[in-house]
Amino acid sequence: MQRVRAVLRRRGMSATATVALLWLGFAGSHLVLSSLPVRRPLVAAVGAQAFQGLYSLVALGFFVPLVWFYFRHKHAGDWLWGVARTTSVVWAIDAGMTVAFVLLVAALVRPSPAAVVPGDPTPRGVYRLTRHPLLMAFVLFGLLHLVVNSSTADVAFFGGFVVFALVGAWHQDRRKLALGTPGFARFYAETPFLPLPRSGALQGLVETPPAVFAAGLVLTVLVRQLHRYWTG
Repeated sequence: MQRVRAVLRRRGMSATATVALLWLGFAGSHLVLSSLPVRRPLVAAVGAQAFQGLYSLVALGFFVPLVWFYFRHKHAGDWLWGVARTTSVVWAIDAGMTVAFVLLVAALVRPSPAAVVPGDPTPRGVYRLTRHPLLMAFVLFGLLHLVVNSSTADVAFFGGFVVFALVGAWHQDRRKLALGTPGFARFYAETPFLPLPRSGALQGLVETPPAVFAAGLVLTVLVRQLHRYWTG
């Protein structure tokens, strides 16, 4: 029995290390290719559209294997904490995921000036809550899934979303400020990084179209229904 446990533990640590390495490749390629010393000469050499294609291919080259590998090794390794999936816990996670989907939809409806194709730099709607609603949706996704998924492989996978999104948001800010994107410096000064309760948050919620909240709720219900088929 001890030998079996040792083998399972080694396999769990191996799976965890692989997930972490794939995340490092995905995040590292993102940060390197989008950094100005690398991005500028590549865009000058191949053009903006070809660069975006290369950027996307490299990202998919890491992210698809990352997701595939994790789903073949989910819950591998030692469990670091235990939270029962009670009704109240599940409802709390669903409520948090609704917030994440609202942020995601709002970011798609009105792109951020920090995005690849900059949007309107006027602070309005969810941008009064955070200037990175799309990336903060990924942060919430990762944190909420960590509540009840605490094996070492789970922590590496879902924790990767949190770390990547936070570092990516910080990197976007630095790059846009260095580029001198029109209106971004003021947008940066007037908007918060993290979506925490603060002055102006209520006004931002009022300014957000009701359709965005409705879409976020619909996505939460849809994903909740499909979740069992995706995760087994």
